[in-house]
Amino acid sequence: MNETFPKGFLWGGAIAANQVEGGWNLDGKGLSVADVATYKPHVDNKDYSAHASITKEAIEQAMSDPSDQWYPKRRGIDFYHRYKEDLALFAEMGFKALRLSIAWTRLFPTGEELEPNKKGVEFYRNVFKEMKRLNIEPIVTLSHYEMPLSLSINYNGWVERRVIDDFVRFASVCINEFDEYVDYWLTFNEIDSIHRHPFTTAGILSELSEKGKEEQDVYQALHHQFVASSLVTKIAHEKNSKNKVGCMLTKLMTYPLTCAPIDVELTQKKNLENNFYADVQVKGEYPSMIEKDLENRGIFINMASDDREILKKHTVDFLSFSYYMSMAESGNPEAERTPGNTVLGVKNPYLPSTDWGWQIDPKGLKIALIELYDRYQVPLMIVENGMGAVDKIEEGKIHDAYRVAYFSEHFKQMKEAIDVGVNLIGYTSWAPIDLVSAGTSQVSKRYGFIYVDADDEGNGTYNRMKKDSFDWYKKIIQTNGASLNDA
Repeated sequence: MNETFPKGFLWGGAIAANQVEGGWNLDGKGLSVADVATYKPHVDNKDYSAHASITKEAIEQAMSDPSDQWYPKRRGIDFYHRYKEDLALFAEMGFKALRLSIAWTRLFPTGEELEPNKKGVEFYRNVFKEMKRLNIEPIVTLSHYEMPLSLSINYNGWVERRVIDDFVRFASVCINEFDEYVDYWLTFNEIDSIHRHPFTTAGILSELSEKGKEEQDVYQALHHQFVASSLVTKIAHEKNSKNKVGCMLTKLMTYPLTCAPIDVELTQKKNLENNFYADVQVKGEYPSMIEKDLENRGIFINMASDDREILKKHTVDFLSFSYYMSMAESGNPEAERTPGNTVLGVKNPYLPSTDWGWQIDPKGLKIALIELYDRYQVPLMIVENGMGAVDKIEEGKIHDAYRVAYFSEHFKQMKEAIDVGVNLIGYTSWAPIDLVSAGTSQVSKRYGFIYVDADDEGNGTYNRMKKDSFDWYKKIIQTNGASLNDA
């Protein structure tokens, strides 16, 4: 077997505008849903639901607060001013690709403007020019938890069908303006997360939903995102035949805790639900069992007459996904539960956990890759994978052997999946540089190969420093994975 990964494999890292850029009130940028996300230092950092909750009152309070004290995503890690420095570090590691997002409100401050903000367009063009100079391929996410706050307040986010037009207008500008720089596009980040945090993902405020219809609104908003994704895929394909458009799934691997049939049945249900979102975007239709389940629950999606035709005709070119951990499932209500990527699952006694309780399961990544490729037969890309940890500086260095061990084991499983026939075309770690956590709005939950001198309250120089893992990943990329075999 070949000791290296396939020729042209896209090694790199992944970031999101709302977690790195800062500059929340500069050059005409409008407020996004991320700009009202608070850091809650007194909340258990393993309790994601407490961080994700939002009310109209909290939004109004945030809108009247001109500071970033309690809103870390407003400051990020100052990528807005330091992007050349950060891109140079990524290039030094040898990145072939960088997944990043375009903040909708930097181009369309309220989402309803008919023409884009020129300074916003200029910023991203400058970023892409620098990436091109450094030979780093952009993989651009169009919606990564940063929709205009105005659309949330005025229309309950994606619940209103009119938001499709607003998003398609924004996406069309991106595809047209950055055509010479971008070949890979992702429409929605973790589109399935709408059920776990509807406000963050789709701008949905439960207070604006009719009582008892909250879940109905979530599915309606999801449908509108499916349609928007297909329309944007159509536009990208028509603009340039080189464009490749992908969907993005949170891969939530679930195992039965035991071989008890109830555990197996509950696990099957969870895994079928997790696949539903990719089914629609890759296969172009709602799975019949999902439609039956919605009918049984009294949930009826309002579709335009040509929606199903649009979904069927304009499917994505590849499937990308995040993978951080796996979970178990059990019919025993007393089974111990542990947190994961914005979810709670039954704790697997065979797996270790990170500082935040996420269970570490490299073998689960291989299983996920084989399962997804067998099901969809389209190229796969891992666009998020990593571990949040507490890093300590010792004599001016960060010795993060735990991070190296995490990635090494996951890369080995990726290679095993490729060797049995999985078409995996790229990998971007989450995240190559410390940033503001999506769930807890912490910086102290560190993911990067590059340390950022900032704390959860925004104190620090924001200077960058390489961790031990920086040089390790650099060698992985230089050798196209062959150095995994080093003793």
